[in-house]
Amino acid sequence: MIAFTFPGQGSQKAGMGLPWLDHPSWEVIEEASDATGRDIAHLLTSADQEMLSQTRNTQLVTYAMSMLVLDAVERIGVSPSICAGHSLGEYCALVAAGSLPFDTGAKLVAERAEAMQLAAQENPGGMAALLGIDDDGAEKACDEAGGDVWVANYNAPGQVVLSGAKDALAKAIEIAKNLGAKKAMVLPVNGAFHTPYMEHARQRLRRAILESRFYDAEIPVIANVDAFPYRRAADWIRLLAQQLTSPVMWTRSLNRLRDQGTSLLVEIGPGNVLTGLAKRTTPDIRAISIQTPDDLDKLIMAVEESATIHVPSEVRGGEHLYAFERIVVSPAAGVFTPSSNVNLKDRVRVGDPLGEVSGEQVRSAFEGHLSGYLAADGERVIIGQPVAWLRTKLEG
Repeated sequence: MIAFTFPGQGSQKAGMGLPWLDHPSWEVIEEASDATGRDIAHLLTSADQEMLSQTRNTQLVTYAMSMLVLDAVERIGVSPSICAGHSLGEYCALVAAGSLPFDTGAKLVAERAEAMQLAAQENPGGMAALLGIDDDGAEKACDEAGGDVWVANYNAPGQVVLSGAKDALAKAIEIAKNLGAKKAMVLPVNGAFHTPYMEHARQRLRRAILESRFYDAEIPVIANVDAFPYRRAADWIRLLAQQLTSPVMWTRSLNRLRDQGTSLLVEIGPGNVLTGLAKRTTPDIRAISIQTPDDLDKLIMAVEESATIHVPSEVRGGEHLYAFERIVVSPAAGVFTPSSNVNLKDRVRVGDPLGEVSGEQVRSAFEGHLSGYLAADGERVIIGQPVAWLRTKLEG
């Protein structure tokens, strides 16, 4: 099972959009600019790091880049069975899961970023990452600091982020070092995100969320606030507002993805922070990051390896599936219609359409020869359901 994860604020870098300028998915950036009234293309190609570090810009460009990469990944026919996003990335996960329209997501992210920046100006604070200390130790440091400081991100075993008033934060850092923390890094932000200091931002964002249209998700999305999977639109209206003043339970979220059966974890968007956290938290799951067009080949190879069936006893359509055979799955739920342009034993290349599901093309993530369909013409299928299988080599 493939899980898509989406990064939050802090993964941006100057010029990160340049490798995508000639890619067809660049049209996503134009759509995001139209939806928000911001020149996102300029931010992604020409803005310096200082400009990108402003909260109102950081969140918007991170969302736009993640959506750009998601569009490129979907064009090669790779879809997730479950999603999760770190803080801001949760909005990207909801778009990928079909719960939030792309343009609505862009508008909400712009509103969220503006609300958080204003809240930080009204009630300044700071954040710091701690390495080499467990969750209990970090919580104890906050308690003993005696001020407004909390654990904001439970990122991985031995890695947490504190957030709060700057004086209390400094005191908590010193206490944490005495408790065994190996390193503390003050983050370049002026707000105490994911704490009660964001209450004014939460109220403003909640009004925007209530005015937006959500849909029941096609696949589960793991929530930051409690690391449980949700699909219902009504749940996300509550969870997204709650997220601003609650800690990000990312360690639990990764464990939940593993428990749900994830075999390949794909970080979609700028940076590779989540990939590193996954390797620390769930080393038994393969994790890769997709940031540039060149990474798409890496994804195809990873999906091909994860989709290879090595158990000869499993039978699909009357044929044994060996290691040189590949399964193509449905990218959506709906009625399947096989392609009339591909015949049995025809050569199929990566990205070739093998049919449609309610108007959405089913594209092959692999090269091979079409051996047969696993779904009948007119059959109703669900997302991730096998619909065709290929052989990488023909017998005889």
